[in-house]
Amino acid sequence: MNQIDLKGRVAIITGGAQGIGLATAERFLASGAAVLLWDIDAQRLQQAAEQLQSAGHADHVHTAVVELTDDTAVAAAAHRAQAWRGRVDILVNNAGITGGNAKTWELDPAVWRRVIEVNLIAPYLTCRHLAPMMAAQGYGRIVNIASVAGKEGNPNASHYSASKAGLIALTKSLAKELATQGVLVNAITPAAARTAIFDQMTQTHIDYMLAKIPMGRFVEVEEIAAMAAWLSSDDCSFSTGAVFDITGGRATY
Repeated sequence: MNQIDLKGRVAIITGGAQGIGLATAERFLASGAAVLLWDIDAQRLQQAAEQLQSAGHADHVHTAVVELTDDTAVAAAAHRAQAWRGRVDILVNNAGITGGNAKTWELDPAVWRRVIEVNLIAPYLTCRHLAPMMAAQGYGRIVNIASVAGKEGNPNASHYSASKAGLIALTKSLAKELATQGVLVNAITPAAARTAIFDQMTQTHIDYMLAKIPMGRFVEVEEIAAMAAWLSSDDCSFSTGAVFDITGGRATY
C-alpha cells in the first residue's frame, strides 16, 4: 500500500460502518488521520468502531448515529464533530442505498423519494453544515461517492441513477463556489463493489453490471478507498469539481 499523508487531518465518513465507508476509514487511519464514522445503523457502527480500535486506533476513532436526511440532526452532529478535535478537514459522502430494481413506472414513489433523500439530499445537508466550517479555516476536502450509474443511467435503477447524477452535479456546483477558499470538492464514480448494497439488488441487475466492466471483475472497496485518500490529501491541490472514474474501463469519460 502506498503511503498517503493525512497526518493531523480529521475526517467524517458517512455510511462508515461497512463497505466502502469502513475501507475508507481504515485507509485514512493508516495514513494518519482521525476519523468520525456517521451511520444510521448503531449495531454495525459499534462493530466497526471495535474493529478499528482493536487495530490500534482507539484514540483516533469516534462514531455517531446520524439520520443524514434530517437537517437538525446533521447540524448537531457537525458541531459535535468540530468540537471533537477543533476542526473537520475532510468529508466523504459515502452513505447510500439502491432502493431495489424495477422499471421506472413500477417503482413505488415512496421508495424513489427515499433513494433521492439518502443519496442526494443527505450529501447536500452535510455539505450545507460542514463546507462553511472548512471555508472558515481555509482548508477542506469533500469527496462524494457517486456511481457510474450517474454517468450512464442503469436500466431498472432510475431512482439510484438519478440520485447519483444529481450528486455529480452537486459536486461541480459546490466546487466552483468554494474554489478560492481552499476547499476542493470532487466525486468518485465507481463501478459496482461487492458490498452489502448487493442485498438490495436482483441477481439479474448484478449480472448486468458485471457484464459492462471490461476488466471482468467488480471494483474492490480498498481501491475506492485509495482514490478517496488521495483526493483527501494535500497532494490533490488543483483538481476540483472533477469526476474520477474507477470502473475497470466501463465509462472512461
